[in-house]
Amino acid sequence: MRPDNRNWLSATVCGLLLAGMSTALAQTSSTGLKLSGDKPIQIESDRLEVHQDENVAIFTGNVSVVQGPTLLKSGRMKVYYVKDDKAGSDSGGSSAMTGASGIDHIEVDEKVYIKSEDQVATGDKGSFDMKTEVLVLSGDKVVLTQGPNVLVGCKLTVQMKTGLAQVEGCGGRVQMSLTPDSQNP
Repeated sequence: MRPDNRNWLSATVCGLLLAGMSTALAQTSSTGLKLSGDKPIQIESDRLEVHQDENVAIFTGNVSVVQGPTLLKSGRMKVYYVKDDKAGSDSGGSSAMTGASGIDHIEVDEKVYIKSEDQVATGDKGSFDMKTEVLVLSGDKVVLTQGPNVLVGCKLTVQMKTGLAQVEGCGGRVQMSLTPDSQNP
């Protein structure tokens, strides 16, 4: 593989990482990757349910999350909060209004679309674990695009701490289509 092709793949994965991290609603930084955590986050959905006893907020119907240049769309987004085990706490545990510090993990499904700058990723479902910093996008077909360049598989797993990204094929091989000189303006 030519070095410029590896750069495109790295840029695509980095773009997805940024988008996936923005999905985490307010993760301000990660080892080795500085994000735009200073930018406001706009979340819209048809419905929001907060189950405080289960420490989960469920956004359903036309979910849209925007932070800076990053857009996430899905049919449903579940935000799981860390349980507050303090005895006698008046806080009642974490809730949808406590911010990123209380988020354990996030799950999105029902057709996931992530766009950041000129990069787009789609899949059937995705998850991000705040503690392990592992992002997973999966489905019958996971597609990453940047301009005319396309990468297709069924599962993308990214270890945010190390930058290791793995794409698995759909019972077969991963497919990649690269257009020469597509990175030059």
